[in-house]
Amino acid sequence: MATFIAGPCVIESMELLDTVAQQLVRINQKLGTDIIFKASFDKANRTSIRSFRGPGLEKGLQMLADIKSKYGLRITTDIHESYQAEAAGQVCDILQIPAFLCRQTDLLVAAAHTGKTVNIKKAQFLSGRDMKYPVEKALESGAKEVWLTERGNSFGYNNLVVDFRNIPDMKEIVPTVIMDCTHSVQRPSAGDGKTVGDRKFVPAMAMAAKAFGATGYFFEVHPDPDNGKSDAANMLELDKLEALITDLLA
Repeated sequence: MATFIAGPCVIESMELLDTVAQQLVRINQKLGTDIIFKASFDKANRTSIRSFRGPGLEKGLQMLADIKSKYGLRITTDIHESYQAEAAGQVCDILQIPAFLCRQTDLLVAAAHTGKTVNIKKAQFLSGRDMKYPVEKALESGAKEVWLTERGNSFGYNNLVVDFRNIPDMKEIVPTVIMDCTHSVQRPSAGDGKTVGDRKFVPAMAMAAKAFGATGYFFEVHPDPDNGKSDAANMLELDKLEALITDLLA
């Protein structure tokens, strides 16, 4: 069974988390999947200082812990600072390392020390083969399991290009390689102080990744993505998630 990760880009409210979690539980029961719930307590790398970042570490982790307790979903979130790893590891099953930070040794070491699975997103400036070095840092620091996530490369201004050859290249490093199907359709910093994108390409990104051997898929989803407080243009509509997962399982 493929690995699926889904959830809103950032924690906006408990109501939003409940809405998404309920849908994930429904899909899991219907399709026999085990979708991992993802949301960020802090978006530390927003384009503008005026952009919404989230509720912060303490409140955000409590909200994620509540979702885990109420719905029985596995949880993942991203950490940006080494000191966040221990607290996040007490709540989350998987710790995500943001793409921009995948070479930060202290962050990788701190994540590995929690004993949780570490999911490292490939930087927009690295090749798939380059990811063996972040993986080495995590494994040699005690990580029991490391995943890698493809999310595109920067080849020009305000755009990303996905080289799907990175997927089989990274599968030579670790057995679990996730395709980030929503961040890969971003147009970074192209929206007058914010990142924009085009969600219509999300299903194609997912199916192309499947053809190249991806073992998992990551979707940022929202019931009303155009009014989301982060990544509005590239989040997938929540009501379209089930059909896409069904296609990927076929």
